[in-house]
Amino acid sequence: MLGKWYAKPIAAIMAMVLLLAAGCAPDKNQGTGAEAEKKKDELILATGYEPEDGFDPTTGWGRYGSPLFQSTLLKRDKDLKIVNDLATGYEVSDDGLVWTVKLRSDVKFSDGQPLTADDVAYTYDTASKSGSVIDLTVLKSVEAVDPFTVKFTLVHPQSTFVNILVATGIVPKHAHGEDYAKKPIGSGPYKLVQWDAGQQLIVEANPEYYGPKSAFKKLTFLFLKEDAAYAAAKAGEVDMAFVLPNAAKQQVPGMHLVTVNSVDNRGILFPVVKAGGATKDGAPVGNDVTADIAIRKAINIAIDRKKLVEGIFDGFGTPAYSVADGMPWWNPDTVIEDTDFDQAGKILAEAGWKDADGDGILEKGSLKAEFTLVYQADDQSRQSLAIAAADMIRPLGINIKVVGGSWDDIARMMHSNAVLFGWGSYDPLEMYNLYSSKTAGIGWYNTGFYANPAVDEYMEKALKATTEEEALGYWKKAQWDGKTGFSAKGDAPWAWLVNRQHLYLVRDGLDIGQPKIQPHGHGWPITDNIVEWSWKK
Repeated sequence: MLGKWYAKPIAAIMAMVLLLAAGCAPDKNQGTGAEAEKKKDELILATGYEPEDGFDPTTGWGRYGSPLFQSTLLKRDKDLKIVNDLATGYEVSDDGLVWTVKLRSDVKFSDGQPLTADDVAYTYDTASKSGSVIDLTVLKSVEAVDPFTVKFTLVHPQSTFVNILVATGIVPKHAHGEDYAKKPIGSGPYKLVQWDAGQQLIVEANPEYYGPKSAFKKLTFLFLKEDAAYAAAKAGEVDMAFVLPNAAKQQVPGMHLVTVNSVDNRGILFPVVKAGGATKDGAPVGNDVTADIAIRKAINIAIDRKKLVEGIFDGFGTPAYSVADGMPWWNPDTVIEDTDFDQAGKILAEAGWKDADGDGILEKGSLKAEFTLVYQADDQSRQSLAIAAADMIRPLGINIKVVGGSWDDIARMMHSNAVLFGWGSYDPLEMYNLYSSKTAGIGWYNTGFYANPAVDEYMEKALKATTEEEALGYWKKAQWDGKTGFSAKGDAPWAWLVNRQHLYLVRDGLDIGQPKIQPHGHGWPITDNIVEWSWKK
């Protein structure tokens, strides 16, 4: 009976979506199912994707936002400052190798069992051995010193380890089996009741939760595509829906638009070494055109980021100047205030680029100023950004050939061609991965083989810092120290374009508080402050 009762929301809503798709409208006199049956302590949400791998933090669940079902040792508040969650405090040894975390003693999992240091140690030990997206290679060992004290020992100092403590939800040692990802038990504000794969997820408030109690006893998450989510919002069948920019400006009776800033960015990564090399798998490395810093700097100066935001995202975004705009470790000195086409042309001319044959494309000796820009073919916004950026640059005399491809295609081309990538994280380690000479050619990060000894030194100092405050100064200098750095004012290995805003239609009267700036990807991070949500009185 439970399954049938819970199946009603998705069945009723999908029926309404099909009606709207067929051009039919509900009978206004009868009202919709949600309007007739709506309860003040329940919400129906169509806010994003379904996690294919389930809800296990030891394999990556929650790394892009609140894990919802689990608690973390630390968390970031609305101002992105690190505060306690399960922890009552932590200390780092003078050499940066030992992190000691004290735990609350009043926490229970949703099954009523107490959460102790053994569970924390088990979680991190399991995650380190999972071979998943969680990078815990820096962790040498973790042990429970006593029931409420955990000691982490690192292989080498790494200040960004604090972000692992922020992002990793704690699982129960006694109940972490093979099916945990589908039936998670945790100490977070909600517990999973039912998951209908491909359709919906139903959760209820966790009565054992130690933090502020949510105003909502039940949440139903519908896994709808953006168009279907928008149709459900128009029909009054959901209390919140994620929408794309093309729908965000349309009025929906009974709902209002909430825009959330993000570091969900898009940018162009350039190969910065000359052609001729190859990876161990035989993929070509390097590009003679983009290896010229004058080309990269001219592109960065000539691109009109504000026009990209307006034209591609209907104004729902912000110009991007780095991978971490607005984050605590961002250096605001990296901002290029105005597009300057004349200055871009001057940079190219001084570097020896000129249109000798009059075909509109610059040359430098026998080398033509043209290269290929690859984008993910099934992403319309990335396609539009790539085409628009190429059109903006064409009058400079730089010919950018835009090519769509699968991720497999991109993997073969990304070391010798420019690529339109998207990043954005709550962890400054992402900057290290993108710009360190040690990560050149490894995975999807530094595919352009960028290297700068001064940048490396700043970032190594940032990692070895024993406090976040000390580390922030080095992260900022790595971007630009007044003379060099990995930003557009320095070596310009990227041309960052835009930061997307995440857009949500929210039912009038529903107060979702102040969401903090969101990372790459949408959906689950919006629930980060779920305990603050309420109906306005």
